Amino acid sequence: MAASGGYWLALAGDEIFTEETSIIGSIGVISAGFGFTQLIERLGVERRLHTAGERKSLLDPFLPEDPSEVERLTALQQDIHRAFKEHVRRRRAEKLDPVDETLFNGEVLTGRMAVERGLVDGVGELRAVMRARYGDKVRLRPFLAERRRWPLWRRPLFAQREPFAPIADLADWIETRLLWARFGL
Repeated sequence: MAASGGYWLALAGDEIFTEETSIIGSIGVISAGFGFTQLIERLGVERRLHTAGERKSLLDPFLPEDPSEVERLTALQQDIHRAFKEHVRRRRAEKLDPVDETLFNGEVLTGRMAVERGLVDGVGELRAVMRARYGDKVRLRPFLAERRRWPLWRRPLFAQREPFAPIADLADWIETRLLWARFGL
């Protein structure tokens, strides 16, 4: 999936390859939220918001919607969208139809559709593309995150010098596991 921010990142590459069924595009800007003012009023909850800077809070979900804040958000979105479109045009200049403004309406495309519209260069998996270009002997080495030498539960206690080091290690281990779990690993 390389939609919205993912596509912006993919534009850093000289070429972009995708799977046929990948989701590509979504060149737009979105902001979503909820309004809880009636709920917290009904529950008798008092909202306390403290800021330094009169415009620090923007569309706080616990305050009534302020039209001037919606106007501010819209201006921000328009500016980010303009920058996103310019970035796409700059990076994909000769591959896009210069008059096709529908590319920038936030629509998502499949990988095959994105090839046809010039957002990506082709359909193909990394290993297959590299082998097609450089031959069957090409070797791709995976880069793995550095793993701890000693699992947390097998570390000798005398190696800990700070009294809270085991707690910090446990927090680090949990954070690492959660990050890997996001990718199913």
